[in-house]
Amino acid sequence: MIDINESVMQFLLAFLVAGPLLGALAALLPAPPGLKGKSPEQAVLRHGVTVTGAILAAAIVLALGFDRAHPSKMQATTDIGWIPALHVRIHLGVDGISLPLVVLTALLTFLCALYSYFKPPTGPTPKAFVALLLLLESGTLATFAVLDLVLFFLAFEMVLIPMYFLIARWGGEGRQAAAWRFILYTLLGSVVMLLGLLLIGLKAGTFDMVALATDNGRSLTASVQVVAVLAIGLGLAVKTPMWPLHSWLPDAHTAAPTVGSVLLAGVLLKMGTYGFVRILLPIAPDGLRTFAPYLAALAVVGIIYGSLACLALARQGAKGDLKRLIAYSSVGHMGFVLLGIATMTPTGVNGALFANIAHGLITGLLFFLVGALKDRTGTTDLDALALPSPDRHPSTSGSAAPNRFQSGAALYGKAPRLGALLAFGAVASLGLPGLAGFWGEMLALFGSFQPAAGLSRPAFLTFMAIGVFGTLLTAAYMLVVVRRVCMGAVPRQAPQLADVRGYEFAAWTPLVALTVLAGLWPKALLGLTDPAVQQLLAGGTR
Repeated sequence: MIDINESVMQFLLAFLVAGPLLGALAALLPAPPGLKGKSPEQAVLRHGVTVTGAILAAAIVLALGFDRAHPSKMQATTDIGWIPALHVRIHLGVDGISLPLVVLTALLTFLCALYSYFKPPTGPTPKAFVALLLLLESGTLATFAVLDLVLFFLAFEMVLIPMYFLIARWGGEGRQAAAWRFILYTLLGSVVMLLGLLLIGLKAGTFDMVALATDNGRSLTASVQVVAVLAIGLGLAVKTPMWPLHSWLPDAHTAAPTVGSVLLAGVLLKMGTYGFVRILLPIAPDGLRTFAPYLAALAVVGIIYGSLACLALARQGAKGDLKRLIAYSSVGHMGFVLLGIATMTPTGVNGALFANIAHGLITGLLFFLVGALKDRTGTTDLDALALPSPDRHPSTSGSAAPNRFQSGAALYGKAPRLGALLAFGAVASLGLPGLAGFWGEMLALFGSFQPAAGLSRPAFLTFMAIGVFGTLLTAAYMLVVVRRVCMGAVPRQAPQLADVRGYEFAAWTPLVALTVLAGLWPKALLGLTDPAVQQLLAGGTR
Protein backbone atom coordinates (compact mmCIF):
# COMPACT_ATOMS: atom_id res chain seq x y z
CA MET A 1 0.00 0.00 0.00
CA ILE A 2 1.15 3.53 -0.73
CA ASP A 3 -0.05 6.70 0.94
CA ILE A 4 -2.17 8.70 -1.52
CA ASN A 5 -4.10 11.85 -0.73
CA GLU A 6 -7.88 11.35 -0.51
CA SER A 7 -8.53 13.99 -3.17
CA VAL A 8 -6.23 12.10 -5.55
CA MET A 9 -8.11 8.89 -4.77
CA GLN A 10 -11.38 10.65 -5.56
CA PHE A 11 -9.97 11.87 -8.85
CA LEU A 12 -8.73 8.39 -9.75
CA LEU A 13 -12.15 6.81 -9.19
CA ALA A 14 -13.93 9.58 -11.10
CA PHE A 15 -11.41 9.14 -13.93
CA LEU A 16 -12.07 5.40 -13.98
CA VAL A 17 -15.78 6.04 -14.54
CA ALA A 18 -15.61 9.03 -16.90
CA GLY A 19 -12.30 8.36 -18.69
CA PRO A 20 -13.54 5.54 -20.96
CA LEU A 21 -16.62 7.58 -21.84
CA LEU A 22 -14.46 10.51 -22.96
CA GLY A 23 -12.21 8.07 -24.79
CA ALA A 24 -15.23 6.64 -26.63
CA LEU A 25 -16.18 10.11 -27.83
CA ALA A 26 -12.59 10.81 -28.92
CA ALA A 27 -12.47 7.53 -30.85
CA LEU A 28 -15.22 8.78 -33.14
CA LEU A 29 -13.24 11.91 -34.07
CA PRO A 30 -10.75 11.99 -36.97
CA ALA A 31 -7.24 11.02 -35.91
CA PRO A 32 -4.66 13.86 -35.94
CA PRO A 33 -2.39 13.54 -39.01
CA GLY A 34 0.72 12.80 -36.96
CA LEU A 35 -0.96 9.94 -35.07
CA LYS A 36 -2.49 8.01 -37.94
CA GLY A 37 0.44 5.65 -38.34
CA LYS A 38 -0.03 3.32 -41.28
CA SER A 39 -3.79 3.90 -41.44
CA PRO A 40 -6.69 5.55 -39.56
CA GLU A 41 -7.84 2.06 -38.53
CA GLN A 42 -4.50 1.40 -36.84
CA ALA A 43 -4.69 4.78 -35.12
CA VAL A 44 -8.10 4.16 -33.56
CA LEU A 45 -7.13 0.68 -32.39
CA ARG A 46 -4.00 2.17 -30.82
CA HIS A 47 -6.24 4.78 -29.20
CA GLY A 48 -8.26 1.97 -27.61
CA VAL A 49 -5.10 0.38 -26.19
CA THR A 50 -3.91 3.75 -24.86
CA VAL A 51 -7.16 4.67 -23.13
CA THR A 52 -7.75 1.24 -21.60
CA GLY A 53 -4.10 1.15 -20.55
CA ALA A 54 -4.49 4.49 -18.78
CA ILE A 55 -7.64 3.21 -17.06
CA LEU A 56 -5.83 0.06 -15.94
CA ALA A 57 -2.93 2.14 -14.59
CA ALA A 58 -5.39 4.32 -12.66
CA ALA A 59 -7.10 1.21 -11.26
CA ILE A 60 -3.77 -0.22 -10.10
CA VAL A 61 -2.80 3.07 -8.42
CA LEU A 62 -6.24 3.18 -6.78
CA ALA A 63 -5.71 -0.36 -5.49
CA LEU A 64 -2.25 0.51 -4.20
CA GLY A 65 -3.62 3.58 -2.40
CA PHE A 66 -6.55 1.65 -0.93
CA ASP A 67 -6.34 1.38 2.85
CA ARG A 68 -6.19 -2.40 3.33
CA ALA A 69 -6.38 -1.93 7.10
CA HIS A 70 -9.99 -0.71 6.70
CA PRO A 71 -11.41 -2.51 3.65
CA SER A 72 -14.97 -2.27 4.99
CA LYS A 73 -14.83 1.53 4.77
CA MET A 74 -15.93 3.26 1.57
CA GLN A 75 -12.88 5.00 0.14
CA ALA A 76 -12.21 7.48 -2.69
CA THR A 77 -15.76 8.73 -2.13
CA THR A 78 -17.45 11.51 -4.06
CA ASP A 79 -20.91 12.65 -2.98
CA ILE A 80 -22.53 15.60 -4.71
CA GLY A 81 -26.15 16.48 -5.43
CA TRP A 82 -27.60 15.67 -8.85
CA ILE A 83 -31.43 15.51 -8.79
CA PRO A 84 -32.52 17.10 -5.48
CA ALA A 85 -36.24 16.51 -6.07
CA LEU A 86 -35.66 12.74 -6.10
CA HIS A 87 -32.79 12.78 -3.56
CA VAL A 88 -30.51 11.31 -6.23
CA ARG A 89 -26.82 12.04 -5.76
CA ILE A 90 -23.64 11.33 -7.70
CA HIS A 91 -22.18 9.10 -5.01
CA LEU A 92 -19.06 7.09 -5.84
CA GLY A 93 -16.84 4.91 -3.68
CA VAL A 94 -15.09 1.55 -3.43
CA ASP A 95 -14.59 -0.93 -0.62
CA GLY A 96 -13.15 -4.43 -0.35
CA ILE A 97 -16.13 -5.86 -2.24
CA SER A 98 -16.09 -3.60 -5.28
CA LEU A 99 -12.34 -2.86 -5.65
CA PRO A 100 -11.38 -6.33 -7.01
CA LEU A 101 -14.16 -6.10 -9.59
CA VAL A 102 -13.01 -2.64 -10.66
CA VAL A 103 -9.45 -3.89 -11.20
CA LEU A 104 -10.68 -7.05 -12.99
CA THR A 105 -12.81 -4.95 -15.37
CA ALA A 106 -9.94 -2.59 -16.18
CA LEU A 107 -7.56 -5.52 -16.73
CA LEU A 108 -9.83 -7.56 -19.01
CA THR A 109 -10.82 -4.53 -21.10
CA PHE A 110 -7.17 -3.56 -21.61
CA LEU A 111 -6.26 -7.13 -22.61
CA CYS A 112 -9.18 -7.18 -25.06
CA ALA A 113 -8.07 -3.87 -26.58
CA LEU A 114 -4.49 -5.13 -26.86
CA TYR A 115 -5.64 -8.38 -28.47
CA SER A 116 -7.88 -6.47 -30.90
CA TYR A 117 -5.01 -4.19 -31.95
CA PHE A 118 -3.12 -7.17 -33.35
CA LYS A 119 -6.17 -9.24 -34.29
CA PRO A 120 -9.00 -6.83 -35.22
CA PRO A 121 -12.43 -8.51 -35.33
CA THR A 122 -14.01 -8.89 -38.73
CA GLY A 123 -16.78 -6.36 -39.17
CA PRO A 124 -17.53 -2.66 -39.67
CA THR A 125 -15.20 0.24 -39.00
CA PRO A 126 -12.79 -0.11 -36.05
CA LYS A 127 -13.88 3.36 -34.87
CA ALA A 128 -17.27 2.08 -33.83
CA PHE A 129 -15.73 -1.05 -32.30
CA VAL A 130 -13.31 0.90 -30.09
CA ALA A 131 -15.99 3.42 -29.08
CA LEU A 132 -18.36 0.61 -28.06
CA LEU A 133 -15.60 -1.19 -26.16
CA LEU A 134 -14.82 1.96 -24.16
CA LEU A 135 -18.51 2.70 -23.57
CA LEU A 136 -18.92 -0.83 -22.25
CA GLU A 137 -15.96 -0.35 -19.90
CA SER A 138 -17.35 2.94 -18.59
CA GLY A 139 -20.75 1.43 -17.81
CA THR A 140 -19.27 -1.62 -16.12
CA LEU A 141 -16.85 0.37 -13.95
CA ALA A 142 -19.67 2.75 -13.01
CA THR A 143 -21.84 -0.21 -11.93
CA PHE A 144 -19.18 -1.27 -9.43
CA ALA A 145 -18.37 2.27 -8.25
CA VAL A 146 -21.73 4.05 -7.82
CA LEU A 147 -23.49 4.10 -4.44
CA ASP A 148 -26.91 5.36 -5.49
CA LEU A 149 -29.70 3.04 -6.62
CA VAL A 150 -30.76 5.24 -9.55
CA LEU A 151 -27.18 5.62 -10.77
CA PHE A 152 -26.69 1.87 -10.34
CA PHE A 153 -29.64 1.22 -12.63
CA LEU A 154 -28.41 3.70 -15.24
CA ALA A 155 -24.93 2.17 -15.22
CA PHE A 156 -26.42 -1.33 -15.27
CA GLU A 157 -28.35 -0.44 -18.42
CA MET A 158 -25.50 1.47 -20.05
CA VAL A 159 -23.67 -1.74 -20.97
CA LEU A 160 -26.57 -3.30 -22.88
CA ILE A 161 -26.36 -1.22 -26.07
CA PRO A 162 -22.61 -1.59 -26.68
CA MET A 163 -22.74 -5.34 -26.03
CA TYR A 164 -25.72 -5.67 -28.35
CA PHE A 165 -23.84 -3.99 -31.20
CA LEU A 166 -20.61 -5.90 -30.51
CA ILE A 167 -22.55 -9.14 -30.97
CA ALA A 168 -24.79 -7.98 -33.82
CA ARG A 169 -22.12 -6.26 -35.94
CA TRP A 170 -18.88 -8.12 -35.16
CA GLY A 171 -20.26 -11.54 -34.22
CA GLY A 172 -20.34 -14.77 -36.17
CA GLU A 173 -23.12 -16.95 -37.49
CA GLY A 174 -26.53 -16.28 -35.93
CA ARG A 175 -25.36 -12.97 -34.45
CA GLN A 176 -28.55 -11.01 -35.13
CA ALA A 177 -30.82 -13.49 -33.37
CA ALA A 178 -28.37 -13.87 -30.48
CA ALA A 179 -28.07 -10.09 -30.04
CA TRP A 180 -31.84 -9.64 -30.05
CA ARG A 181 -32.33 -12.39 -27.49
CA PHE A 182 -29.64 -10.83 -25.28
CA ILE A 183 -31.18 -7.36 -25.38
CA LEU A 184 -34.79 -8.54 -24.92
CA TYR A 185 -34.02 -10.78 -21.94
CA THR A 186 -31.92 -8.19 -20.16
CA LEU A 187 -34.23 -5.25 -20.90
CA LEU A 188 -37.31 -7.10 -19.64
CA GLY A 189 -35.43 -8.07 -16.49
CA SER A 190 -34.25 -4.49 -16.02
CA VAL A 191 -37.78 -3.07 -16.19
CA VAL A 192 -38.83 -5.29 -13.30
CA MET A 193 -35.63 -4.44 -11.42
CA LEU A 194 -36.27 -0.71 -11.78
CA LEU A 195 -39.66 -1.09 -10.09
CA GLY A 196 -38.01 -2.82 -7.15
CA LEU A 197 -35.30 -0.16 -6.84
CA LEU A 198 -37.90 2.62 -6.91
CA LEU A 199 -39.96 0.80 -4.29
CA ILE A 200 -36.99 0.67 -1.91
CA GLY A 201 -35.99 4.29 -2.52
CA LEU A 202 -39.49 5.70 -2.10
CA LYS A 203 -40.34 3.65 0.98
CA ALA A 204 -37.00 4.30 2.69
CA GLY A 205 -36.84 7.96 1.67
CA THR A 206 -33.38 7.65 0.12
CA PHE A 207 -31.62 6.01 -2.80
CA ASP A 208 -28.23 6.12 -1.07
CA MET A 209 -26.89 2.56 -0.91
CA VAL A 210 -24.60 3.22 2.05
CA ALA A 211 -27.42 4.70 4.15
CA LEU A 212 -29.76 1.88 3.14
CA ALA A 213 -27.17 -0.77 4.00
CA THR A 214 -26.55 0.82 7.40
CA ASP A 215 -30.30 0.86 8.03
CA ASN A 216 -30.26 -2.88 7.20
CA GLY A 217 -33.91 -2.99 6.18
CA ARG A 218 -35.26 -1.51 9.42
CA SER A 219 -37.19 1.20 7.55
CA LEU A 220 -38.76 -1.35 5.18
CA THR A 221 -41.61 -3.64 6.16
CA ALA A 222 -41.30 -7.36 5.56
CA SER A 223 -43.80 -7.26 2.69
CA VAL A 224 -41.94 -4.40 0.99
CA GLN A 225 -38.69 -6.33 1.29
CA VAL A 226 -40.24 -9.46 -0.19
CA VAL A 227 -41.65 -7.58 -3.19
CA ALA A 228 -38.39 -5.66 -3.68
CA VAL A 229 -36.25 -8.81 -3.56
CA LEU A 230 -38.55 -10.56 -6.03
CA ALA A 231 -38.47 -7.65 -8.50
CA ILE A 232 -34.78 -6.75 -8.19
CA GLY A 233 -33.73 -10.39 -7.95
CA LEU A 234 -35.41 -11.24 -11.25
CA GLY A 235 -33.53 -8.49 -13.05
CA LEU A 236 -30.22 -9.48 -11.48
CA ALA A 237 -30.86 -13.19 -12.11
CA VAL A 238 -31.19 -12.59 -15.85
CA LYS A 239 -27.80 -10.87 -15.99
CA THR A 240 -26.09 -13.46 -13.73
CA PRO A 241 -27.53 -15.69 -15.42
CA MET A 242 -29.51 -18.00 -13.13
CA TRP A 243 -31.26 -21.10 -14.39
CA PRO A 244 -33.88 -21.03 -16.00
CA LEU A 245 -33.28 -17.40 -17.12
CA HIS A 246 -30.00 -18.33 -18.80
CA SER A 247 -31.11 -19.29 -22.29
CA TRP A 248 -29.82 -16.06 -23.89
CA LEU A 249 -26.26 -16.78 -22.76
CA PRO A 250 -25.12 -19.74 -24.93
CA ASP A 251 -26.33 -18.07 -28.14
CA ALA A 252 -24.73 -14.75 -27.19
CA HIS A 253 -21.37 -16.36 -26.39
CA THR A 254 -21.38 -18.54 -29.48
CA ALA A 255 -22.12 -15.62 -31.81
CA ALA A 256 -20.01 -12.94 -30.08
CA PRO A 257 -16.48 -12.07 -31.25
CA THR A 258 -13.67 -13.28 -29.03
CA VAL A 259 -13.33 -10.06 -27.03
CA GLY A 260 -17.11 -9.86 -26.68
CA SER A 261 -17.20 -13.33 -25.13
CA VAL A 262 -14.31 -12.46 -22.80
CA LEU A 263 -16.02 -9.32 -21.49
CA LEU A 264 -19.46 -10.91 -21.34
CA ALA A 265 -18.23 -13.82 -19.21
CA GLY A 266 -15.47 -12.02 -17.33
CA VAL A 267 -17.26 -8.79 -16.44
CA LEU A 268 -20.94 -8.49 -17.36
CA LEU A 269 -22.10 -11.62 -15.55
CA LYS A 270 -20.52 -10.25 -12.36
CA MET A 271 -22.85 -7.24 -12.41
CA GLY A 272 -25.80 -9.46 -11.51
CA THR A 273 -24.15 -11.23 -8.58
CA TYR A 274 -22.63 -7.94 -7.38
CA GLY A 275 -26.16 -6.51 -7.21
CA PHE A 276 -27.26 -9.40 -4.99
CA VAL A 277 -24.40 -8.69 -2.56
CA ARG A 278 -24.41 -4.89 -2.66
CA ILE A 279 -28.18 -4.28 -2.72
CA LEU A 280 -30.34 -7.20 -1.63
CA LEU A 281 -28.16 -8.73 1.07
CA PRO A 282 -27.76 -5.61 3.26
CA ILE A 283 -30.81 -3.55 2.24
CA ALA A 284 -33.55 -6.20 2.26
CA PRO A 285 -32.17 -9.04 4.42
CA ASP A 286 -35.56 -10.33 5.58
CA GLY A 287 -36.86 -10.47 2.03
CA LEU A 288 -33.74 -12.26 0.82
CA ARG A 289 -33.99 -14.73 3.72
CA THR A 290 -37.49 -15.60 2.51
CA PHE A 291 -36.24 -16.41 -0.97
CA ALA A 292 -32.81 -17.81 -0.01
CA PRO A 293 -33.85 -21.51 -0.11
CA TYR A 294 -35.40 -21.03 -3.56
CA LEU A 295 -32.33 -19.13 -4.76
CA ALA A 296 -30.09 -21.94 -3.52
CA ALA A 297 -32.30 -24.58 -5.14
CA LEU A 298 -32.19 -22.82 -8.52
CA ALA A 299 -28.44 -22.35 -8.09
CA VAL A 300 -27.73 -26.07 -7.67
CA VAL A 301 -30.11 -26.92 -10.52
CA GLY A 302 -28.02 -24.54 -12.63
CA ILE A 303 -24.83 -26.27 -11.50
CA ILE A 304 -26.11 -29.71 -12.53
CA TYR A 305 -27.87 -28.47 -15.67
CA GLY A 306 -24.83 -26.56 -16.90
CA SER A 307 -22.55 -29.53 -16.29
CA LEU A 308 -24.87 -32.03 -18.01
CA ALA A 309 -25.24 -29.68 -20.99
CA CYS A 310 -21.45 -29.49 -21.23
CA LEU A 311 -21.15 -33.28 -21.05
CA ALA A 312 -23.71 -33.60 -23.82
CA LEU A 313 -21.82 -31.14 -26.01
CA ALA A 314 -18.47 -32.80 -25.28
CA ARG A 315 -19.46 -36.32 -26.30
CA GLN A 316 -18.35 -37.68 -29.64
CA GLY A 317 -20.81 -37.11 -32.47
CA ALA A 318 -22.77 -34.36 -30.72
CA LYS A 319 -21.44 -31.62 -33.01
CA GLY A 320 -20.85 -29.58 -29.87
CA ASP A 321 -19.43 -26.08 -30.15
CA LEU A 322 -16.50 -25.37 -27.81
CA LYS A 323 -17.58 -21.76 -27.23
CA ARG A 324 -21.09 -22.95 -26.42
CA LEU A 325 -19.68 -25.50 -24.00
CA ILE A 326 -17.73 -22.85 -22.10
CA ALA A 327 -20.86 -20.68 -22.04
CA TYR A 328 -22.84 -23.49 -20.41
CA SER A 329 -19.99 -24.00 -17.95
CA SER A 330 -20.55 -20.40 -16.85
CA VAL A 331 -24.12 -21.28 -15.89
CA GLY A 332 -22.72 -23.91 -13.55
CA HIS A 333 -19.95 -21.74 -12.13
CA MET A 334 -22.30 -18.83 -11.46
CA GLY A 335 -24.55 -21.33 -9.70
CA PHE A 336 -21.83 -21.69 -7.05
CA VAL A 337 -21.75 -17.90 -6.70
CA LEU A 338 -25.51 -17.76 -6.16
CA LEU A 339 -25.34 -20.68 -3.71
CA GLY A 340 -22.76 -18.82 -1.63
CA ILE A 341 -24.92 -15.69 -1.58
CA ALA A 342 -28.01 -17.71 -0.64
CA THR A 343 -26.32 -19.00 2.53
CA MET A 344 -26.24 -15.40 3.85
CA THR A 345 -23.11 -16.24 5.83
CA PRO A 346 -19.69 -14.55 5.72
CA THR A 347 -18.11 -17.80 4.52
CA GLY A 348 -20.59 -18.29 1.69
CA VAL A 349 -20.63 -14.66 0.54
CA ASN A 350 -16.82 -14.47 0.60
CA GLY A 351 -16.79 -17.65 -1.47
CA ALA A 352 -19.21 -16.07 -3.94
CA LEU A 353 -17.05 -12.96 -4.33
CA PHE A 354 -13.89 -15.06 -4.73
CA ALA A 355 -15.60 -17.29 -7.30
CA ASN A 356 -16.67 -14.15 -9.20
CA ILE A 357 -13.07 -13.04 -9.66
CA ALA A 358 -11.81 -16.56 -10.37
CA HIS A 359 -14.47 -17.10 -13.03
CA GLY A 360 -13.58 -13.81 -14.69
CA LEU A 361 -9.90 -14.76 -14.92
CA ILE A 362 -10.32 -18.39 -15.95
CA THR A 363 -13.26 -18.11 -18.34
CA GLY A 364 -11.77 -14.98 -19.89
CA LEU A 365 -8.63 -17.01 -20.61
CA LEU A 366 -10.65 -19.91 -22.02
CA PHE A 367 -12.56 -17.68 -24.44
CA PHE A 368 -9.29 -16.11 -25.59
CA LEU A 369 -7.90 -19.60 -26.23
CA VAL A 370 -10.97 -20.81 -28.10
CA GLY A 371 -10.89 -17.66 -30.23
CA ALA A 372 -7.26 -18.35 -31.09
CA LEU A 373 -8.09 -21.97 -31.89
CA LYS A 374 -10.85 -20.84 -34.26
CA ASP A 375 -8.47 -18.39 -35.97
CA ARG A 376 -6.07 -21.25 -36.65
CA THR A 377 -8.51 -24.00 -37.60
CA GLY A 378 -11.58 -22.15 -38.85
CA THR A 379 -13.90 -24.01 -36.48
CA THR A 380 -14.90 -24.49 -32.84
CA ASP A 381 -16.83 -27.69 -33.56
CA LEU A 382 -15.53 -30.32 -31.17
CA ASP A 383 -16.04 -33.19 -33.58
CA ALA A 384 -14.05 -31.37 -36.24
CA LEU A 385 -11.32 -30.50 -33.75
CA ALA A 386 -11.09 -33.91 -32.12
CA LEU A 387 -11.49 -36.40 -34.96
CA PRO A 388 -9.57 -36.89 -38.17
CA SER A 389 -11.57 -35.92 -41.23
CA PRO A 390 -10.95 -36.95 -44.84
CA ASP A 391 -8.96 -34.60 -47.02
CA ARG A 392 -11.08 -32.33 -49.13
CA HIS A 393 -9.96 -30.40 -52.15
CA PRO A 394 -11.62 -27.54 -54.01
CA SER A 395 -12.21 -29.73 -57.05
CA THR A 396 -14.23 -32.31 -55.12
CA SER A 397 -15.89 -30.24 -52.42
CA GLY A 398 -16.92 -27.33 -54.56
CA SER A 399 -15.22 -24.94 -52.20
CA ALA A 400 -13.10 -22.08 -53.47
CA ALA A 401 -10.46 -22.68 -50.81
CA PRO A 402 -8.84 -25.85 -49.45
CA ASN A 403 -9.89 -27.18 -46.11
CA ARG A 404 -7.54 -25.58 -43.58
CA PHE A 405 -8.03 -28.30 -40.99
CA GLN A 406 -7.72 -31.85 -42.20
CA SER A 407 -7.10 -33.83 -39.04
CA GLY A 408 -7.68 -33.79 -35.32
CA ALA A 409 -6.26 -30.92 -33.30
CA ALA A 410 -3.82 -32.95 -31.13
CA LEU A 411 -2.69 -29.61 -29.74
CA TYR A 412 0.04 -31.13 -27.60
CA GLY A 413 1.77 -32.23 -30.82
CA LYS A 414 0.80 -29.42 -33.21
CA ALA A 415 0.87 -26.38 -30.93
CA PRO A 416 2.16 -27.51 -27.53
CA ARG A 417 2.03 -24.11 -25.81
CA LEU A 418 -1.53 -23.52 -26.95
CA GLY A 419 -2.47 -27.02 -25.83
CA ALA A 420 -0.81 -26.53 -22.44
CA LEU A 421 -2.68 -23.27 -21.91
CA LEU A 422 -6.01 -24.88 -22.84
CA ALA A 423 -5.31 -27.73 -20.40
CA PHE A 424 -4.35 -25.18 -17.72
CA GLY A 425 -7.60 -23.28 -18.24
CA ALA A 426 -9.57 -26.51 -18.07
CA VAL A 427 -8.05 -27.75 -14.81
CA ALA A 428 -8.38 -24.27 -13.31
CA SER A 429 -12.05 -24.22 -14.31
CA LEU A 430 -12.73 -27.61 -12.73
CA GLY A 431 -11.41 -26.28 -9.41
CA LEU A 432 -7.98 -27.88 -9.04
CA PRO A 433 -6.54 -27.03 -5.58
CA GLY A 434 -3.79 -24.44 -5.88
CA LEU A 435 -5.60 -22.50 -8.59
CA ALA A 436 -8.17 -19.72 -8.28
CA GLY A 437 -11.20 -21.84 -9.18
CA PHE A 438 -10.86 -23.98 -6.05
CA TRP A 439 -11.40 -21.50 -3.22
CA GLY A 440 -14.63 -19.84 -4.26
CA GLU A 441 -16.52 -23.08 -4.84
CA MET A 442 -15.15 -24.65 -1.66
CA LEU A 443 -16.19 -21.66 0.49
CA ALA A 444 -19.64 -21.59 -1.10
CA LEU A 445 -20.07 -25.25 -0.18
CA PHE A 446 -18.74 -24.63 3.34
CA GLY A 447 -21.25 -21.82 3.76
CA SER A 448 -24.02 -24.27 2.84
CA PHE A 449 -22.87 -26.59 5.60
CA GLN A 450 -23.90 -24.02 8.22
CA PRO A 451 -26.29 -21.45 6.67
CA ALA A 452 -27.46 -18.29 8.42
CA ALA A 453 -29.96 -18.38 11.25
CA GLY A 454 -33.51 -18.86 10.04
CA LEU A 455 -32.51 -20.99 7.07
CA SER A 456 -33.15 -24.75 6.93
CA ARG A 457 -29.88 -26.57 7.54
CA PRO A 458 -31.12 -29.93 6.16
CA ALA A 459 -32.14 -28.20 2.92
CA PHE A 460 -28.77 -26.49 2.56
CA LEU A 461 -26.92 -29.72 3.37
CA THR A 462 -28.83 -31.26 0.46
CA PHE A 463 -27.84 -28.32 -1.74
CA MET A 464 -24.23 -28.77 -0.65
CA ALA A 465 -24.28 -32.46 -1.60
CA ILE A 466 -25.73 -31.63 -5.02
CA GLY A 467 -23.09 -28.94 -5.47
CA VAL A 468 -20.31 -31.42 -4.67
CA PHE A 469 -21.71 -33.75 -7.31
CA GLY A 470 -21.66 -30.81 -9.71
CA THR A 471 -17.92 -30.38 -9.17
CA LEU A 472 -17.41 -34.00 -10.25
CA LEU A 473 -19.43 -33.40 -13.41
CA THR A 474 -17.35 -30.28 -14.10
CA ALA A 475 -14.16 -32.31 -13.86
CA ALA A 476 -15.66 -34.93 -16.18
CA TYR A 477 -16.53 -32.63 -19.07
CA MET A 478 -13.38 -30.54 -18.81
CA LEU A 479 -11.18 -33.63 -18.90
CA VAL A 480 -13.14 -34.94 -21.89
CA VAL A 481 -12.47 -31.66 -23.71
CA VAL A 482 -8.75 -31.82 -22.93
CA ARG A 483 -8.54 -35.45 -24.04
CA ARG A 484 -10.37 -34.82 -27.31
CA VAL A 485 -8.75 -31.53 -28.31
CA CYS A 486 -5.24 -31.71 -26.86
CA MET A 487 -4.31 -35.39 -26.99
CA GLY A 488 -3.98 -37.81 -29.86
CA ALA A 489 -1.39 -38.87 -32.40
CA VAL A 490 -0.35 -36.36 -35.02
CA PRO A 491 -0.56 -37.81 -38.56
CA ARG A 492 2.69 -37.55 -40.46
CA GLN A 493 1.19 -35.30 -43.15
CA ALA A 494 -0.94 -33.22 -40.80
CA PRO A 495 -0.44 -29.45 -41.10
CA GLN A 496 1.14 -27.73 -38.13
CA LEU A 497 -0.71 -25.04 -36.24
CA ALA A 498 0.84 -21.73 -35.28
CA ASP A 499 1.70 -21.81 -31.61
CA VAL A 500 1.16 -18.93 -29.18
CA ARG A 501 2.12 -15.64 -30.78
CA GLY A 502 3.78 -12.73 -29.02
CA TYR A 503 0.68 -10.56 -28.66
CA GLU A 504 -1.33 -13.57 -27.44
CA PHE A 505 1.35 -14.29 -24.86
CA ALA A 506 1.11 -10.66 -23.68
CA ALA A 507 -2.70 -10.80 -23.45
CA TRP A 508 -2.94 -14.16 -21.69
CA THR A 509 0.01 -14.17 -19.30
CA PRO A 510 -1.61 -11.83 -16.73
CA LEU A 511 -4.66 -14.11 -16.54
CA VAL A 512 -2.52 -17.19 -16.01
CA ALA A 513 -0.37 -15.47 -13.39
CA LEU A 514 -3.34 -14.11 -11.44
CA THR A 515 -5.09 -17.49 -11.55
CA VAL A 516 -2.04 -19.07 -9.93
CA LEU A 517 -1.53 -16.20 -7.49
CA ALA A 518 -5.15 -16.24 -6.30
CA GLY A 519 -4.97 -20.01 -5.88
CA LEU A 520 -1.76 -19.99 -3.87
CA TRP A 521 -2.43 -16.80 -1.89
CA PRO A 522 -6.22 -16.49 -1.41
CA LYS A 523 -5.70 -14.12 1.51
CA ALA A 524 -4.80 -11.37 -0.94
CA LEU A 525 -8.45 -11.30 -2.03
CA LEU A 526 -10.20 -12.63 1.07
CA GLY A 527 -8.39 -10.08 3.23
CA LEU A 528 -10.20 -7.39 1.25
CA THR A 529 -13.64 -8.95 1.03
CA ASP A 530 -14.09 -10.51 4.47
CA PRO A 531 -14.18 -7.34 6.64
CA ALA A 532 -16.47 -5.65 4.10
CA VAL A 533 -18.79 -8.68 4.02
CA GLN A 534 -18.87 -8.88 7.80
CA GLN A 535 -19.93 -5.25 8.02
CA LEU A 536 -22.43 -5.61 5.19
CA LEU A 537 -24.16 -8.53 6.90
CA ALA A 538 -24.17 -6.65 10.21
CA GLY A 539 -25.79 -3.60 8.62
CA GLY A 540 -22.85 -1.31 9.24
CA THR A 541 -23.04 -1.74 13.02
CA ARG A 542 -19.59 -3.29 13.48
